Amino acid sequence: MDFFDKIGKVAIGSRLRMLAETVTEDSAKIYSLYDIDFQPKWFPVYYCLANSDNNTITSIAKEIGHSHPSVSKIISEMVKAGYVTDKNDSIDGRRNVICLSEKGNEVTLKIQDQYTDINSAVEDMLNQSTHNLWKAIAEWEFLLEQKTLLRRVTEQKKFRESKNVTIVDFAPKYLDAFIDLNTEWISKYFKVEDSDRKALHNAEEYILNNDGHILVALYKAEPVGVCALIKHPDPEFDFELAKMAVSPKAQGKNIGGLLGNAIIDKARSVGAKKLYLESNTVLKPAINLYHKLGFVKIPNRPTPYERCDIQMELVL
Repeated sequence: MDFFDKIGKVAIGSRLRMLAETVTEDSAKIYSLYDIDFQPKWFPVYYCLANSDNNTITSIAKEIGHSHPSVSKIISEMVKAGYVTDKNDSIDGRRNVICLSEKGNEVTLKIQDQYTDINSAVEDMLNQSTHNLWKAIAEWEFLLEQKTLLRRVTEQKKFRESKNVTIVDFAPKYLDAFIDLNTEWISKYFKVEDSDRKALHNAEEYILNNDGHILVALYKAEPVGVCALIKHPDPEFDFELAKMAVSPKAQGKNIGGLLGNAIIDKARSVGAKKLYLESNTVLKPAINLYHKLGFVKIPNRPTPYERCDIQMELVL
């Protein structure tokens, strides 16, 4: 096991597969030890058939957590080996009922001693080990059911890459990025409207000189995300969170979340009590982000944007 000690936890899949192969190889020999001509992979299906009646491929697949095609293939192999019969249901001819054959029932009698000895052998190993593998497997199954390994790795990737993101205040050198990033996403889903042009091409006059703010996300010093606080004309709101955009090449790095939190912190720092935003429900990742940031949907209000079909607020 020097290799796994050297490479570490990144090889967990390979190590578990090797362990499973070792146990499976011994399992085949154990069946022979008890004079049972049987394949280890058949066991879950066999056990269902031996302990319940009126089984179908669907019910077996659900019981053992295998796919329907996988169970169907195993059933075919067991039918060919003579352990199983597959016949039409006498009540519902549209489905097949799977049963153990006479040969399969003979296995049920012969396998009892094998059960006893395997259970004792496994208990002996558990007693010799520092960690209870059986309980650990159950814990891991539960944890992976709550959150898959893929999702966990994705989150770690975002966290690691987010360390290379810096949020800075707007400077004139970022004007092109502010225009281009917003124009890119608006043009992809909708059309650039007059209100967009007013905010994008006159950012200093329309936003910054009107008590507004613009933040820029830099990934390894390159501007890849922008977001603005625009002074809202309605006294009910202090600012509108607007013109948030993240470059497609930088997505998946939690830049939207970092920008959103930073712009909210900026609003708090200048004494804002309530923020407003407009969006479109076709932008599902954006809507999900706004919900995570604490925004809630409000009744429709007058809007200068044709594309707007949802409006939200955040009480700070």
